[in-house]
Amino acid sequence: MHILILGAGIAGAACALTLQRQGHRITVLERQQVPDTMGGGVVLWPNASRVLEQMGLLAAVAAKGGTPVQMRWLDRHGELLNALDIGQLDHAMGQASHAILRRDLQAILLDQLQELGVEVQYGRQVVSLSHAADQQARVHLLDGQVLQADLILGAEGRMRSSARQFVLGADHPPRYQGFLNWVGITQIPADQPPLFDAMAIHDYWGQGLRFGIVPVSSHSFYWAGAQTALTPPQSAPPDLQTHLLDLFGGWPDPVRRVVQHSQPQAIRQIAIHDHDPLDCWHRSNVLLIGDAAHAALPTSGQGACQALEDAYHLAQCLQDNDLQTALPAFTARRLAKTRQITLQARAAAQALLNTDEHACRQRDERARHADTRHIVAEMARGWGSDLPLSA
Repeated sequence: MHILILGAGIAGAACALTLQRQGHRITVLERQQVPDTMGGGVVLWPNASRVLEQMGLLAAVAAKGGTPVQMRWLDRHGELLNALDIGQLDHAMGQASHAILRRDLQAILLDQLQELGVEVQYGRQVVSLSHAADQQARVHLLDGQVLQADLILGAEGRMRSSARQFVLGADHPPRYQGFLNWVGITQIPADQPPLFDAMAIHDYWGQGLRFGIVPVSSHSFYWAGAQTALTPPQSAPPDLQTHLLDLFGGWPDPVRRVVQHSQPQAIRQIAIHDHDPLDCWHRSNVLLIGDAAHAALPTSGQGACQALEDAYHLAQCLQDNDLQTALPAFTARRLAKTRQITLQARAAAQALLNTDEHACRQRDERARHADTRHIVAEMARGWGSDLPLSA
């Protein structure tokens, strides 16, 4: 079967790998001129590690990433509220978690595609999809070329997906969720002391503000700051680094240090959108995957993980069904889990970026008394569902 994949991000590249190994002929189109090297990183929780193991890429990811041991919740003054033992989660799910820069994960996927002889065609911008007389979809490119395939996968991300518009129409646009993110990568000089005493994720909570730092090694980190904003701004401040140092100037020293040591040109501002959960991700021979289908907020911690799970489940569905039944079977497998992740991420964002002082004090107090072992059990149950994990 010829499969045309629109988008070479994590979802598109992972699906290209799993489906090429099944013997399908793969064509991958990417609108960017070169692979995207901007942005921060991701934590690949044990559900993603299981998929990467099956893909034969877990060792490469482990070599490039770090293994976080704790998730620490702190207030904006640096007082520890509580800590979650990631080792307990890893044990419960039977796999280790890995923190890795997004560009490194992307490079691993793309290098493997190259080894398998799958070419990613860059600078190939899709403008629309249409139905032909035979009811199969056609892909229209900016250069005027029209392409077709037995199966078309829309993996163009959450914001500008022609495949999503073809499948769902114009009535389901991305939904702005009321906050901005700034993301960056920091390399602390080797002659300076480490930021932390352990490979622990640090999540600092304020009032309408949040700042998270994830170590990839003792001196390498990716980070994300967030601020409530009722409407997305038309443009970013001209000097994001200075803006963030002013915004988080009174916050704990690790927050200031990671901003100070970031490359200014690599800091990105993002107005955060997600998608309302929907019951159908396919039309004709077009299927949505990754963020084009089920974009959740960054507070889910599961964006990249669910993109990888899509690759695993789609391969299973195509192996066990003909094309006509494989697409609804895939959607049925993925709907409940991704819907829950989307809704939980919205609730988390609402709590973390609340602007009410009293509500923030209550949130912090709940965190102090939270049963982290119960939280770990719930994470393992939810994230491990629908996967053959060996606890």
